Amino acid sequence: MLRPTRTTALMALILLPAQQGSVVYGCYAVIVGREVSADGSVLLGHNEQNDGRRMLNFRRVPAQRFPNGTVVRLRRGGELPQVSRTAAYLWSQNPGLEFSDAYLNEHGVAIVSDGCGTREDDYETLVTRGEIRQGGIGYMLRRLVAQRAKTARQGVELAGMLIEQFGYVDSGRTYVIADPREAWLLAVVRGRRWVAQRVPDDAVVVLPNIHVIGEVDLDDPNRFLGSPDLIEYAVQRDWFSPSAGKPFNFRKAYRRDRADAPDMRRWRGRQLVGGQPAPWPPDEPPPPGIAPRRKMTVADVVRILGDKAGPGRTLSTPETQEGAVFQLRGNMPRAISCVYWRTTAEPATSVLLPFYLGITQVPPAFHRPAELKRQLSLQYHFAPPARTFEPDPHLAWWTFKTLQDRIPRGVGTRPEAAPSEWAEFERGVFARQAAVESRALELWQTDRNAARAYLTRYCTELATEALRTAAELTAKYPDTELIFE
Repeated sequence: MLRPTRTTALMALILLPAQQGSVVYGCYAVIVGREVSADGSVLLGHNEQNDGRRMLNFRRVPAQRFPNGTVVRLRRGGELPQVSRTAAYLWSQNPGLEFSDAYLNEHGVAIVSDGCGTREDDYETLVTRGEIRQGGIGYMLRRLVAQRAKTARQGVELAGMLIEQFGYVDSGRTYVIADPREAWLLAVVRGRRWVAQRVPDDAVVVLPNIHVIGEVDLDDPNRFLGSPDLIEYAVQRDWFSPSAGKPFNFRKAYRRDRADAPDMRRWRGRQLVGGQPAPWPPDEPPPPGIAPRRKMTVADVVRILGDKAGPGRTLSTPETQEGAVFQLRGNMPRAISCVYWRTTAEPATSVLLPFYLGITQVPPAFHRPAELKRQLSLQYHFAPPARTFEPDPHLAWWTFKTLQDRIPRGVGTRPEAAPSEWAEFERGVFARQAAVESRALELWQTDRNAARAYLTRYCTELATEALRTAAELTAKYPDTELIFE
């Protein structure tokens, strides 16, 4: 990773105490129900944020077929049978990290996650107790969802089954699984407990690195799903007492700390969605969903992801490897109606590019050259080749990361932080979207391959233009004193 100058680093240390318990960096999600989006889509926005020396590979993985008897191997030794055919998907790979990849599969099912710690025992204790079996499951959970799920709910049920079978290895996490009809929050505890809540169609949920699922009613499977012993186990651990006469609250029972403190990044996101000032701190943690001030668009979601409000509240940080908005619609074939919009590097300084689900390939500049089967292997992911994280001017990641590091830091919303050229670029893309999709749909009626080729050319041309513009913009900024860690 590029590290700022000594002065910038010193300022970060000075500001750290003011963050009131918020993490310096952390993933962030915005989920928009289809009744409150401008076009009837489910919108899933997500900032992937990790410290350290990083880069992303972004590519398309075609559908794959496997003979009977093929097994899927998990990172720590577990195995399960492979299905005969896996779905095609768009894949954002964060090499070396276990919980940071993002997927959008051919059925329009997207999956991302935010780390959310829980109070469960450590890995070794749970292995000894039999709560984690065959080494447990971690990295492969979301890939299996991407390969197999045809709906978001099916993805939740599959993930829940795998968690109960193997046990989850991370300290705690909330996955967001969405499709063109609905989105679910899937909160996972280390071990075999999990709970999922459906995002209301008429609300927006903002998700920082804390659990937001509160009261749970497992007798209402239209809104909640969960492990069968979720409440019983909390009672056994003395985390919940039915005799107190209060409903079961997942966040209060399973949260890492006893203090149910509010989160400033969540508060900031709700402010931006609702468009109303809100006192800090709030009297108590709010419910997950909030009504937006108006129906929301892709542009609205990326503005939230690119927000730079100030210490403790900033949503777009230098540690952001990707800002993504999954636009999931059901009014056309999935190849045309589902779009993986993404910024390479920080949303506040990068440009939002569309990648339609129907494309046949991602431009080569968006991933390091590698044979696909090899790149899909656990060995490649967790022991990436030498020089993977070395700067390469031929790769999109480093083109946009260099621009990010050249743009002066400041406080403000995304339109103020990003170059004005990007705003004009994005307006043009949004203005052409309807015509592009109309043409793709026309081709789809008679020749699906032609439609896919058309979308592939369109996305490639946009990406090429953006890369050229990023290089030109970078040349306008002075070469600041940066070093590699």
